[in-house]
Amino acid sequence: MYLGIDIGGTKTLVAALDQKGQIAASLKFPTPADYDDWLKELKHVLKDELPFDDFRAGAIAAPGRIDREHGIFGGGGNLHWQNEHIPRDVERLVNCPMLLENDANLAGLSEAILLKGKYDKVMYVTISTGIGTGFVSNGMLEPNLLDSEGGDVLVQWGDHPVKWESIGSGKAIFETYNQKASDIEDPKIWAEIAKRWTVGFIDLISISQPDVIVLGGGVGHYLPKYHDILVKELKEYETPVLKIPPIVEAQRPEEAVVYGCYELARSVYA
Repeated sequence: MYLGIDIGGTKTLVAALDQKGQIAASLKFPTPADYDDWLKELKHVLKDELPFDDFRAGAIAAPGRIDREHGIFGGGGNLHWQNEHIPRDVERLVNCPMLLENDANLAGLSEAILLKGKYDKVMYVTISTGIGTGFVSNGMLEPNLLDSEGGDVLVQWGDHPVKWESIGSGKAIFETYNQKASDIEDPKIWAEIAKRWTVGFIDLISISQPDVIVLGGGVGHYLPKYHDILVKELKEYETPVLKIPPIVEAQRPEEAVVYGCYELARSVYA
């Protein structure tokens, strides 16, 4: 069995995956603000609630900065921990090697593998409270873009450059329109939101030249509502050297990260 742990700012998802990468069991619990409290809750879940304890290896996903060499979570996203040795501490609970990686990278990895053979270069964008990105080439995380933060791309909005996330995230959309993506039906509002997204997407597309864009996250789940509107807006910027790739919805949006944990762990500890 392999262990996947997806640490979010509000909840943590723990999953046991079999040798074929199928989820055999999973549990969620609210993510405590304090790291030591999180470890205590994780210990309880692993020892008392998850019906598996014999793990070959696993991976932990966290939002923000990752020191892969030393296995340290540096902080970021909606998780207000700083410089925690998460893999080391989890290894003490499960007695197997654990890896640490950015959550958007792992979600992108799992979604890209589902598209392997159809698309080689995948750009994964998760739009929820914030905006995260992951870049995958030929079924492997792009090493030169592991620490990329697409939501931090500076875009021109009004008279000033701003972070893309500040105008295009789910949080920004709700603050502007007082509606969640699930509630927005007005095409005019989606057309305005598409403009907010286009300024960031064009920058990322021009740099990474993906074969496909996969949208995940809470907002990404509602792609059918705005797909055609967004594509039309993006096509306005298409040139002979800047092609707009297909945009598809994540196939496993809720569990994409833990599936990515499995793929990463299996690639190192087969």
